[in-house]
Amino acid sequence: MSQNNVLKGVFLVAIGATTYGMLATFVKMAYTEGYTTAEVTTSQFILGIIGILLINAFQKIKHKDKVVKASKKNIFSLMIAGTSLGMTSLFYYLAVKYIPVSIGIVLLMQTVWMGVLLEMILEKKLPSKQKVIAVMIVLVGTVLATNILHNEINLDWRGLVWGILAAASFTTTMFTANSVATEISSAQRSLYMLLGGSIIVFSFAIATQVAPFNFEIFMKWGIILALFGTIIPPMLMTAGFPLTGIGLGSIVSALELPVSVMMAYVLLNEEVVFTQWVGIVLIILAIIIMNVNFKRKN
Repeated sequence: MSQNNVLKGVFLVAIGATTYGMLATFVKMAYTEGYTTAEVTTSQFILGIIGILLINAFQKIKHKDKVVKASKKNIFSLMIAGTSLGMTSLFYYLAVKYIPVSIGIVLLMQTVWMGVLLEMILEKKLPSKQKVIAVMIVLVGTVLATNILHNEINLDWRGLVWGILAAASFTTTMFTANSVATEISSAQRSLYMLLGGSIIVFSFAIATQVAPFNFEIFMKWGIILALFGTIIPPMLMTAGFPLTGIGLGSIVSALELPVSVMMAYVLLNEEVVFTQWVGIVLIILAIIIMNVNFKRKN
């Protein structure tokens, strides 16, 4: 693989992770204007599906017969896998409703140790020492990044629960997204996963939206949320990861964490103390340790 391709992959993954890192701040801003979680997620998924449909149509016209069509089995598998994508959005957005964005993103990054645990269960073998060390660093970093060592901090338990659930569902999404129907285009895979996720999102909206649905959300925040949550990140990251490899791609995607915290600090005026930044650096360090091969070549 040429150096230019690797650099291109790094750029794509970096932009994808950066845009996703901005998402929670926009959600929080929508909340301050009175919009509900149901309105936020529904507008994001509907406009996201429309956007991905347009991308698929463009690819079909451009490449004509070269595009591999998804089979009924592919569609069903991707829609089932996509339900975890819908749950991730719901749980994450519910989390930042009760806790600061800077804490919510730290909880979402618990996918680092959850992924190791899931891998251990699926492969039925103990993780390497390198991964165990990385998990321990993540846990220490989480304690610092959430600032729970300070007595004055008072985190709403609902936000903590939703944040951990978001991390669990995101872990499932990452595993399924990298293993289900990989022979078809990323645009098709994104579309069917979004359709599966929309079932969860729309069911939640029907069950929880008591007041009349405010359709102004579509023009006010829906387009931004769709672009930064369901169109740009998955398209860029699925295009970039094959060029960087999982290890380097995972390290670059960790940009999501500092970007999210910085956005919350600048736009929401959330207080971020020094120990929290230390915790964030430790979590990024753990991701690097987990994905770098320290063995010397003979």
